[in-house]
Amino acid sequence: MSRIAKYVRRTLAGFGALAVTATLAAPAIAAPAQGYEKSPIDRISWSACTDAEFQGMQCGTLRVPVDYARPHAGSLTLALVRRPADDQAHRQGTLLLNDGAGGSSVEQLRLAMRIGFPAFAGAMSQKFDLVAVDPRGVGHSTPITCAEPLKPAGVSHFPGTRAAFDKLVAHNRAFAADCLRRNGPLVAHVDLTSTARDFEAVRAGLGEKQLNWYGIHYSTLLGRTYAKLYPGRLRTMVLDTALDDTTSPTKRIVREAATAEEAFDRFTAWCAASTDCALHGKDVAAEYDALVARADRAPIPVTGGGRPLTGEDIRGATQDYLTLASVTWPLFAQAVAKAEAGDATDFTYDPDDTLNPVQVQVPACLDNARPVTTYHQLARLQRKLARVSPHLGGAVRSYTALVGCLGWPVPAEPVAAGATVYGAPPALIEQSTHQALAPHSAGYAMAAQLPGSVVLSREGDDYSMFLLSQCVRDATNKYLTTRVLPAPGTTCTD
Repeated sequence: MSRIAKYVRRTLAGFGALAVTATLAAPAIAAPAQGYEKSPIDRISWSACTDAEFQGMQCGTLRVPVDYARPHAGSLTLALVRRPADDQAHRQGTLLLNDGAGGSSVEQLRLAMRIGFPAFAGAMSQKFDLVAVDPRGVGHSTPITCAEPLKPAGVSHFPGTRAAFDKLVAHNRAFAADCLRRNGPLVAHVDLTSTARDFEAVRAGLGEKQLNWYGIHYSTLLGRTYAKLYPGRLRTMVLDTALDDTTSPTKRIVREAATAEEAFDRFTAWCAASTDCALHGKDVAAEYDALVARADRAPIPVTGGGRPLTGEDIRGATQDYLTLASVTWPLFAQAVAKAEAGDATDFTYDPDDTLNPVQVQVPACLDNARPVTTYHQLARLQRKLARVSPHLGGAVRSYTALVGCLGWPVPAEPVAAGATVYGAPPALIEQSTHQALAPHSAGYAMAAQLPGSVVLSREGDDYSMFLLSQCVRDATNKYLTTRVLPAPGTTCTD
């Protein structure tokens, strides 16, 4: 079991465990949705899951076109797991569970089951079939796999010279060429729009007139895109840690960097106050800066013979350690202390081990415009980031996505954002007041696009708030079952 699973289990231990007895529902096959009439690949093939952690659930596969403009030119497989509602007599529909970009929803469901999710989920698991779908290119669906490393030794995401910039671009081109050789046209069709169309195929295969949507981070954008493409097909939308893509990519990067830097400052304040922090009693910011500087001078070894880590590598791994105060903050402090002792291994992986970095990066090159193409443009952006992010240096997800796409040969296809989405249900948008991945204001930017939506704030530093807050769970379940939203301005404090 991953360490994040152990920490979440401790966090939620007070909820206890619930033995799950699920009655399998008969697979529902409906007529193809509009746009699929000429394609034979629209039926979900269900069977009883053989995985012990998915006992009583159904595992399914669905074939969909790689390119919806050429539906007979090739197909891929989507992987699904369905957990039937506990109370089938009062079932209210299907709730799709969606993870962030590059994250396996199936593995997120597995993690949830390990921590006794049905024990505290309430109406979510009692009255809704829960369906986890790995998006195209991700996890158990037909995955994007590439052999070239995302960032090998000698390549910097923060090039200080034109030669270093050229080396980065050359590597990105080699990485893209390898991905294209291994995956073919799929590399050009893991964008938001193609992925949203897959979920319409899922809806048709499930036989549902409307779906309910629970999306985290990237999947808040995916849910909005689906609602725009298929008005009226969503009954409810729960959007956890919404992103704001209504501004320019460079503004988003600077804003995310400032947000992550604030989270780092809150982490250091926690360390000063809490004996649970492995760095308690030290000047944590100074310790971190010294570690980064030391690693830049002489990379720090990792166990198992992997590439030693630079300070840039440590900074790049920091943001994801700041996303869950009670879970990842203690792990981050331990990682810093361990690296100070000469072992940087804990900075070689994401605390959320359901994520695949390659499967994060490739869609990012399709979903984001590319306003930076030259060394001077990137140097100017780096100077802005250094001002707003003196400790992390701007090493955040959106920056990594941007520099990883320099030289990328497949054109970007970003969705248009900011306009009113007609035909979408009023959404429940759950946004922490402090979050390393997205500012609190991003929730309101999303709400402005979805008429009637409400931002439910949660005081704190966490995403995936349904797992951690009874107040958020109560509001979510009330909305899912009755479609009644909390009053505007409501803030959860637990």
